[in-house]
Amino acid sequence: MPPDLAPTLAHLPAPSAEAQALSDQLAQRIARDIAANGGAISFARFMELALYAPGLGYYSAGSRKLGGDGDFITAPDLSPLFARTLARQLAQLHGKGLRNILELGAGSGAFAADVLLELQALNCMPDSYAILEVSADLRERQSALLAERAPALRTRMRWVDMPPPRFEGVIIANEVLDATPVHRITASDRGVLEIGVMVDTSSLKQRPTATTAFGETAYPATGKLSAVASQLNLPADYQTEINLSARVLVSSLAYSLQRGVMLFIDYGFPQHEYYHPQRSRGTLMCHYRHHAHDDPFAFLGLQDITTHVDFSAIAHAAQAGGAQLLGYTSQAQFLINCGLIDLLAQTPAGDTRAYAPLAAQVQKLTSPAEMGELFKVIALGKNVDTPLIGFARGDKSRSL
Repeated sequence: MPPDLAPTLAHLPAPSAEAQALSDQLAQRIARDIAANGGAISFARFMELALYAPGLGYYSAGSRKLGGDGDFITAPDLSPLFARTLARQLAQLHGKGLRNILELGAGSGAFAADVLLELQALNCMPDSYAILEVSADLRERQSALLAERAPALRTRMRWVDMPPPRFEGVIIANEVLDATPVHRITASDRGVLEIGVMVDTSSLKQRPTATTAFGETAYPATGKLSAVASQLNLPADYQTEINLSARVLVSSLAYSLQRGVMLFIDYGFPQHEYYHPQRSRGTLMCHYRHHAHDDPFAFLGLQDITTHVDFSAIAHAAQAGGAQLLGYTSQAQFLINCGLIDLLAQTPAGDTRAYAPLAAQVQKLTSPAEMGELFKVIALGKNVDTPLIGFARGDKSRSL
């Protein structure tokens, strides 16, 4: 969840000696990759290594990322009401014969535990529940949490290394697309330039804890990146991101989907809002110890690097894989449509001790000032003709 931007890096807590040593190893790994590629790599490659380099990247190393003692809190960790409400949408699809669930990037495992317990209570247990998780560390944490909170259901779970070539059921991804590697570009009088990454020792002054530092370089965009960028008609001196990897992921998932629904929950905008003239510096954001800043070269391997999602591009990518747009709305509207307020009402308002924290959680999930409007839900599917309850009111599909 994106918090307010911290004024400067100096305000952020310094990493431990052990964490800094891992960060230095990752920096050396990236520097070797840059040297092997003639002195520069794309930002997408840099982001891929920073987040996913085996044993060193943010999502591959062992630091705690989620929750109060991590770097950020996602909706499933904020409140069990998030998963319990979404279970209502899954129950509707279960009734239509979609009884397999694949979750991408399951975070702490809280969503899987809470949604399975709720589906059990609704007598709508899935035939299978698989988690695609690239981080071995997170797999262990997910397994431990499920064993603790839903021990009777732990045996239903399985972890997979890649999506199945053919799938029938529901695919869920909460805050996954925002962490896929992006290309960065800038419009200039020389045309569209790709912003790459190079070793830049002069920037060490700005990052006193680092032993190897990086900076930006620019060169003409080519291939698919150039083709996509040219369609945006960006004004001069406009800097932004294009997420080609998210498009490939969604298109491939759609292609493998034989019958079912894909639900993506993330923060972002339709294309006309994403590339709005006032958003001329892009949406890149880094999360470190519940602070946000815009320096992707700081705290390497110790911070998350994200960008907002272009939901128009996601819809088009799914359609290229043969899927249809089934709905698009704000997280607040989706949760309300699925019965969030009814779930809250199950706890008597007079029971202040129990009701007050749940009401505060609902406020954060639905308030326009919190997660309610910035976060969106998009549904894409194949061979599903039933209107989804999550989009019964407030569907904004036309905005895409």
